[in-house]
Amino acid sequence: MNMFALFSRRQVATAAAISLGAITTATAASAATLRITVENLAPTNGGFLTPAWVGFHDGTFDLYNRNESLDGFPGLESLVEDGATAQLTDSFAAENPDGVQATLLSDGPPPLEPGELTSLLLDVDPATNQYFSYASMVIPSNDAFIANGNPLAHQIFDNAGNFLGADFIVLGSEVLDGGTEVNDELPFSTAFLGQAAPDTGTDENGVVTEHLGLNVGNILGTTDSSALNGLPLNFTGADFTAPGYQVARLRVELVEDVPEPGTILGLMAVGGLVVASRKRKQTA
Repeated sequence: MNMFALFSRRQVATAAAISLGAITTATAASAATLRITVENLAPTNGGFLTPAWVGFHDGTFDLYNRNESLDGFPGLESLVEDGATAQLTDSFAAENPDGVQATLLSDGPPPLEPGELTSLLLDVDPATNQYFSYASMVIPSNDAFIANGNPLAHQIFDNAGNFLGADFIVLGSEVLDGGTEVNDELPFSTAFLGQAAPDTGTDENGVVTEHLGLNVGNILGTTDSSALNGLPLNFTGADFTAPGYQVARLRVELVEDVPEPGTILGLMAVGGLVVASRKRKQTA
């Protein structure tokens, strides 16, 4: 079993269920329809991103704290180690029953390739869910990830309900080390290389810190011509510690004209999650 198999079918099913639930339950007249977009800005042969979790909340949902163990933040450990969002989804739902969340899938196999973007429509109530949070694993790695630790970092609506939006770039210097697994980046214990099962890395029992970079010998120099589900292993451009390295761009935009909820559900019944628009940017 390879890393694709670890979070492919279950991840797709979970994301579809979350997205459907978010769209069908947030139908109040006061709700605003938002387009959330995640784009992998890594260069050619750069790192991949796992399906990104996004959530809108009242400003109290804390994903993690710097210099603290993830033991106190249920759900995030499985994301930073294996790219799985199911536990984080459960944690968010329990702490924010009025929140809105989803997992944004890539086009094709779950990892979001360099140059690829994915977007999704969600209905969000400005009165109860002013703030935006996100999280995604950077692969291949043991527990590298991007996310906002400050739940108030991205305010999407002001106190009067006016839309503020968000459009920001996550730099390589902002990639974090979950502190849950030793960063050996050996194939058998590293997501997206040769890891055969979730949670197989060596326990580190550490805390969340800035990531110091991938193991050059084990990952950055990998140019193995063997394919993993059709993708050659070549991560010579995955050094996110390089000056100016850009990992991802996230946008939250207000959608003025969209079909009524009943129309969206009709389209979904015929063609699946048609509200999820996934495009791949052409790379040089």
